[in-house]
Amino acid sequence: MGEIEDAIERADQEAFTKEPPKTLKGRINFLLQRLKTTKAVAAELGVSQRSVERYRKGDRKTPPKPVAERIDTAVRARWQPVVRGRRRKEAATSTGITVETRARFGYTAPVGSTDDGRVRRLTVHLPPLYAQRLFDARAQGAADRDLRAIVAEGLQEIYFKDGGTRADELRVEFTDIDYFDVSF
Repeated sequence: MGEIEDAIERADQEAFTKEPPKTLKGRINFLLQRLKTTKAVAAELGVSQRSVERYRKGDRKTPPKPVAERIDTAVRARWQPVVRGRRRKEAATSTGITVETRARFGYTAPVGSTDDGRVRRLTVHLPPLYAQRLFDARAQGAADRDLRAIVAEGLQEIYFKDGGTRADELRVEFTDIDYFDVSF
């Protein structure tokens, strides 16, 4: 995943109304409910089917750190899909998203103005239209550069062009992301 997709996933997980299971046994049982078989859970986690059975029965209580991280990721990815969907729908139809980033912004501008890119830290609220486009592109499996293009266009229109009141011919490039976060 890229920076933007990671940020959307983190924002998605902030919507949880209840914490996912904390115990290893609870997490494995949750994954079994969702994936239906120990074979499917084992394939998802990259461990043997027998390991999943041991985790489920409580025979093994502490998996290796990489496996524990994969279990946590798998559980969080499937936790409260209805709540997460509701929050995304609300952002895409009424509230929009807030983007906070520190990145290099390059410009294509008319003659006589500077086009040197520079690092800026921005916190900008983007309207629901950009949230909808971002969520749709992500759902269709868009590459990180496509998601960046949507965010760059939103920042260009809302922040740099001030909603169309200035810098008509300005084109913004969004590169060298140092930090990127989204909330909705």
